[in-house]
Amino acid sequence: MSGPYMPMDRRKVLAGSAMAATALLTGAGKEEAAVAKPRRYAMKKSINLWAFPYPEKMNLEQCLRLAKSAGFDAVELNYDLDNDLSPKSGAKEYAAIRALADKIGIQISGLCSFLFWPYPLTANDNAKRARGFELAAKMTQAAHDLGVENLLVVPGAVNIPWRTDYEPVPNDVCDKRAREAVAKLLPNAEKLKVKLNIENIFFNGYLMTPGEMIDFVDSYKSEYVKVHFDTGNIMMFQFPEHWIKMLGKRIQNVHLKEYTKKGTDYSLETFRPLLDGTTNWPAVMESFEQTGYRGYLTFEYFHPYSHFPEALIYQTADSLDRLLGIK
Repeated sequence: MSGPYMPMDRRKVLAGSAMAATALLTGAGKEEAAVAKPRRYAMKKSINLWAFPYPEKMNLEQCLRLAKSAGFDAVELNYDLDNDLSPKSGAKEYAAIRALADKIGIQISGLCSFLFWPYPLTANDNAKRARGFELAAKMTQAAHDLGVENLLVVPGAVNIPWRTDYEPVPNDVCDKRAREAVAKLLPNAEKLKVKLNIENIFFNGYLMTPGEMIDFVDSYKSEYVKVHFDTGNIMMFQFPEHWIKMLGKRIQNVHLKEYTKKGTDYSLETFRPLLDGTTNWPAVMESFEQTGYRGYLTFEYFHPYSHFPEALIYQTADSLDRLLGIK
């Protein structure tokens, strides 16, 4: 046959198709590469000590060295009734910890504690409330002795659903006690140059909106009362990217907690390894950028891996690199 209906040579058809496909893929690849180029953010990588099997399987030095090896800039330490940072420790012990961190070449991004829950600053029990204040004062001194400017503070709670020993406190009473406690801690914090960073918490019924947090922090008119913003603690019903824009320069330190809205478990189990949740991380990072935040992004997680615990640390470092546009 001849004319327009003559079949083309099969080899020419295949060759032409291959060239077209190659050109298409090459062009698409260039376009995709241009679109996918990550934005670089100038914030610092940190991880809380709760992500390590400390002290059961690793000591403090091993944790610090692992964090350094994984590429973290800093570690956030935790104050407890026992272990390396506790009421049993003093200036000498804290100086040794600081020297160890300096030797390893890793910073201490802040000081954190679970002790605000068994000893709340707003408890109805006078003895618990007094003990809470005593411990908070000791934490302030410990932060100073460690050469750390950031202390996370939970100022109070209307309710603590995960504790059966906590008697709910009326909202107005909670607010009054919390404000009085922070006001009492502040003079010494200013003297020691330690910032009392108020954390937003989930399910405690207090400071549940950015407006309430702003009013609380601004009422002290002090550069030593700031916000420790936790991305995961508000994820069930709110969105961290909204809070960040409103809190702005008040944010002094940050917990990156991944959260999943796929379940309804009102517990610590809703917090996930970084990027394994439902947080809109591009929006969160852009919100931090818009506020000019250049501090630490500290991954907080309460379930160190039972086997190969170093895997969680390296995975988190890699995830943070991607959030920061390093990879």
